[in-house]
Amino acid sequence: MRTIYTFYADAARIALQSIFAHKLRAFLTLIGIIIGVASVVVVGAAISGLNTYVKDKVTAILGTNHFMIARMASHGNVSEEEWEKRNRRNKRLELEDYEWVRDRCVACSEVGAQLQNRVDLSHEGEKIYGTQVQGCTANMASIEEKTIAEGRFFLPQEVETAAPVVVIGNDIKEKFWPGVDPIGRTLSIRGIPLQVIGVEETRGSMFGNSLDNVSYIPLSTYRKIFGGRQSLQIHGKAETREKFQAAIEDARMALRDKHKLKGNEEDDFGLVNTGEIGNEVDSITGGIAMVVTPITLISLIVGGIVVMNIMLVSVTERTFEIGLRKALGATRKQVLLQFLIESSFLTTFGGILGLLLAFGIAWTISATTPVPMTITIVYVILSIAVSGGIGIISGVYPAFKASRLDPIVALARK
Repeated sequence: MRTIYTFYADAARIALQSIFAHKLRAFLTLIGIIIGVASVVVVGAAISGLNTYVKDKVTAILGTNHFMIARMASHGNVSEEEWEKRNRRNKRLELEDYEWVRDRCVACSEVGAQLQNRVDLSHEGEKIYGTQVQGCTANMASIEEKTIAEGRFFLPQEVETAAPVVVIGNDIKEKFWPGVDPIGRTLSIRGIPLQVIGVEETRGSMFGNSLDNVSYIPLSTYRKIFGGRQSLQIHGKAETREKFQAAIEDARMALRDKHKLKGNEEDDFGLVNTGEIGNEVDSITGGIAMVVTPITLISLIVGGIVVMNIMLVSVTERTFEIGLRKALGATRKQVLLQFLIESSFLTTFGGILGLLLAFGIAWTISATTPVPMTITIVYVILSIAVSGGIGIISGVYPAFKASRLDPIVALARK
């Protein structure tokens, strides 16, 4: 056992001596491995970060344990024929549908309603384009977990009386009242003057689109301004994650009952929940990982070919040394293992340097963009394991060639 330990210790020492004797050559050899490992880890971090970013933004927009019933749900993976079928079948949702679900969804902690439109807003010569105007019930602030930075959200009685009030996003505040308290000021929407009673906390942007160019007005006020022919969105919330599916099913069955749907008749409305969105995001990022990760691994294979080439050069340079070791009793297996250890050391060093480079790139991207870079242990292990494995594979042929050298011929080449 001690002899085996001594052999491996000597082989590791000789491998390190060979690597450090040609530092520049070793570094240039490992550039492919370094770039390959960094690519794998950075791509993995970007995919994981994108997943987290989208889910966080969805939660910021919709809140948690939140579902929505609308005339049409997102297109998703539905075929054009199915989409057209649903478009013909699904009914416009009315205020009565919302009230019916609200009164009968036992598992729901809140049920609200919302309508939305986009308009251009003007105020004292300034203009902001594409503002999302949401007409909603007062409890939508709770359902979507909105945070009001200044002032307040509107009250249920203000919805009942169609009060001319509005809660604005930070983009509108900065455009029309920079450095000034906007509470109590007047903002006109479609020529109707509304009193600003609150400012929502900044939510940032998602894929370059601002989430703060938004305004909220009572649902009844919205219907006065934009009319009442638009299909309503019904929003529900469960008190806990455990009650979420029960709340969805309660709301769904209540609306089916209202629409007199029986047995296996299909729903004539669309239903979206935050859990399904999260699963879709996981599916999309998983698909991206399956396509992109193998491509980045190609650079590691290229790096392995370079390592094989340099190991062949090393065998040629050290022919006399190999012959001398074999003349002194080294077996083929020992010579083979020596060169395999050396190539594994090379690529493992490259893997560690690539990992450090990946951490640096990930930190830079996280610091300069809103997308977080999440380096996961899976990609770290994958990159190091693959780089080490490539070192062994790349060193097999040079090591086998070294072990096959005839000691007499090798010594004669001095």
